[in-house]
Amino acid sequence: MRYKKLSFLFLLLLLAVRSLAQTIVVSGVIRDAATGQPLKNASILDRSRKRGTRSDSLGRFSLPVRAPDTRLEISMIGYGGKTITAGTDSAASMNIVLEQDIKSLAMVVVTNNKRSKYRNKDNPAVELIRKVIANKGSNRPGAFDYATYEKYEKAEICLRDVSREKLNRPRYKPYQFLFAHPDSLAADSSLLYPVYLEETLSNNYYKKKPPQTRQIITAEKKADFGNLIDSKGISTYINALYADIDIYDNNITLFTNQFVSPISTVATTFYEYYIEDTIISHGQRVVRLNYTPRNPDDLLFRGLLYITLDGNYSVEKATLTVSKKINLNFIKDLHITQDFERTPGGHYYLLTSDISASFSFSAKEKGRIYGRKIVSYSHLVTNQPIADSVFSLTSPPLTLPDASGKTESWWNAHRHDSLSPGEALVYKNIDSLQHLRAFIRVKDVVNLLVSGYKTAGKFEIGPANTFYSFNPVEGFRLKFGGRSTPAFSKRWYPEAYGAYGFTDRRWKYDLGLAYSFNKLSVYGYPLHYIKASYQHDVKIPGQELQFMQENSFLLSFSRGNNDKWLYNDIFRLDYVHELPNHFSYALGFKYWAQRPAGAIYYVQPKGNAFDTVSQISTSELSAQIRWAPHEKFYQGRVYRVPFTNQYPIFTFRYTAGIKGLFGGNYSYQDLNLNIFKRFYLSPFGYTDMTLSGGYVAGKLPFPLLNILPANQSYAYSANSYNLMNFLEFVSDHYVGINAEHHFNGFLFNKVPFLKRLKWREIITGKLLYGGVRSENDPSKDPLLMKYPMTSGLSSTYILGSQPYFEGGIGIGNIFKFVRVDAIERFTYLNHPMVPRYGIRFQIKFDY
Repeated sequence: MRYKKLSFLFLLLLLAVRSLAQTIVVSGVIRDAATGQPLKNASILDRSRKRGTRSDSLGRFSLPVRAPDTRLEISMIGYGGKTITAGTDSAASMNIVLEQDIKSLAMVVVTNNKRSKYRNKDNPAVELIRKVIANKGSNRPGAFDYATYEKYEKAEICLRDVSREKLNRPRYKPYQFLFAHPDSLAADSSLLYPVYLEETLSNNYYKKKPPQTRQIITAEKKADFGNLIDSKGISTYINALYADIDIYDNNITLFTNQFVSPISTVATTFYEYYIEDTIISHGQRVVRLNYTPRNPDDLLFRGLLYITLDGNYSVEKATLTVSKKINLNFIKDLHITQDFERTPGGHYYLLTSDISASFSFSAKEKGRIYGRKIVSYSHLVTNQPIADSVFSLTSPPLTLPDASGKTESWWNAHRHDSLSPGEALVYKNIDSLQHLRAFIRVKDVVNLLVSGYKTAGKFEIGPANTFYSFNPVEGFRLKFGGRSTPAFSKRWYPEAYGAYGFTDRRWKYDLGLAYSFNKLSVYGYPLHYIKASYQHDVKIPGQELQFMQENSFLLSFSRGNNDKWLYNDIFRLDYVHELPNHFSYALGFKYWAQRPAGAIYYVQPKGNAFDTVSQISTSELSAQIRWAPHEKFYQGRVYRVPFTNQYPIFTFRYTAGIKGLFGGNYSYQDLNLNIFKRFYLSPFGYTDMTLSGGYVAGKLPFPLLNILPANQSYAYSANSYNLMNFLEFVSDHYVGINAEHHFNGFLFNKVPFLKRLKWREIITGKLLYGGVRSENDPSKDPLLMKYPMTSGLSSTYILGSQPYFEGGIGIGNIFKFVRVDAIERFTYLNHPMVPRYGIRFQIKFDY
């Protein structure tokens, strides 16, 4: 009996060994025979088992087979198929190359080396693309009544071809572990060193009527650089540059610019089309269509479209790239590949999208930054009703509580695209980097240069650009201050500064304390805090200089007489709450005691004489709401850097002054509305429009009216009037419109010499209507406070029936970051000491 049991166990062992011997794992890489570029989504099929797989974004694949002589069929759209025999060495990696091989059908295209003049008329390629355009509605992602799918996104930043000589220098040796496992870019044998990686997996829902979408993020993971950068901001930045692409859109946004799609309704005006061949793909006839810009210098794509001939005229695959001649900064190469898959109903949906580009500030081939974003879709279910409760949630993506806590084994089982060896180490490497002393010192230097703050334990000192400045009232001014960091407390955030003017010999100071309700920094998104502050300092009347920091060194340089100032004592109590859908509101109380300084005097008629008013005090309550749908920005240490999109931004503010409250002298109501909108006019650039208006109700002296925003610096300001003097105009009702159109080089690209410079044309116009009611006009009410005088003449005015208007032309992208505007003022030229013309400068980096 014992012998039989041993024999049975031995037989099972033999069967197991035989089974293992007959099951091997075949792996390899599939590349383009001509370029060496990895081929993504190539099909690998084992017909004997009717099982297969697809190559990943690096052309890699692995497939278990039962026998060492199994025959595998390799195929991909646009390439000739290949049959290989699996080897017996399961550890070996196969290097498979596919060649573009045309399988001709009924359509035959005969060409010669001499291309005739291109015409749209009687052009079969144009007729075909027009059919694609006509059928866009039935082929777009919204063609389904309902759809659910899973979406995987992977974005990475790599250093490309880092010099080994540099890495061996002493200063770089602490960082060598980051470069121990490079990845290769097969197209040109470049080495990539991943330094940032983020992954997101989400469930997505769509309903056609009424149009509604919902995204629920089930898992997310990203490299964290600590307080060196805003991790959420850098993620937003990457996704803003590499925005999701819908080939069926008329315009495609990429690197904050808009390109005309090759299947836009106006595409035949800007593109040329050529039929290359007709092939068979997955049993379907597909035309390979080449497209190229009519003008190679315009912001347009070039590449290939694979179009089905099944009556739907769908895009089965698209490749997009751009010419090196176009007016696009820092982008050295760009490659986009999108693959679509046919549903049983005959529609094609996007299966994968792969966007990659290299960035460099110089013309050098080495030392570039390489960025890539891969998006893939799976588990598509169409036309199955979705409960309304799914869409009743708030509109922004919902992130599940455990989304960031997924284990590595979970990710290995659920991510659509495997990680390369270098990518797999990014999270661990960046975590190790945070504890590296050399890196901590680098963070301090970078923070000081970028934000102006220097970390000092649990506090940071700054901003450095305000430590020294000068103005006519204070003369030479020194300032020193700082604020706490989350290392001090995640709830309490104190800040303070002190300043001294050597001409007026007065001390100034500011004290503030904020309490965070969400344990997040009061300087980061989403804001939710209450703050009390008291400030004793000087200000320019009516100026909210959002484009430049208060009392900064650059503001010291100004045109004309910058001699109108105020001494202020301001106590504020502010409550601010930002919601995830980019709707925010703020409630506040402000006590303000203002005293004239410099050339300003507050003169009040008193009988037959005049009395000097030394101080005006107000107490006011305020409420503000702001809505910026789909807003994206990078949160810096001082400012937010927005990524402007096509959605409007609404801001409304209501203020009520209460006489008698804490010594307030006046009662009034002040309403202000501001609407900003960008209009894309691809390929002619884009226009930024701002509509603003205000109304003040109440009988008030001029310092409490709307003092219209002027700019006497040499820096260009989009939010102010660049040729208006400080305190030149006051108003109790106004409406203004600012327009700024950026051609993005559309005109200069047609001029042989200018197109080499890659300059960009800008035109601007600012129009302002307003006035002052009789009850607030000193010329009609002799008891009202008089306007300030300069050299015996009034230097403050009201807008009459004629609007204020200034306009200009500008050239941007000079040396890739300088903008120069020539501005002319067209109205109110009879005012003393006002300029008619001016040159303004701006430093701005654009793609």
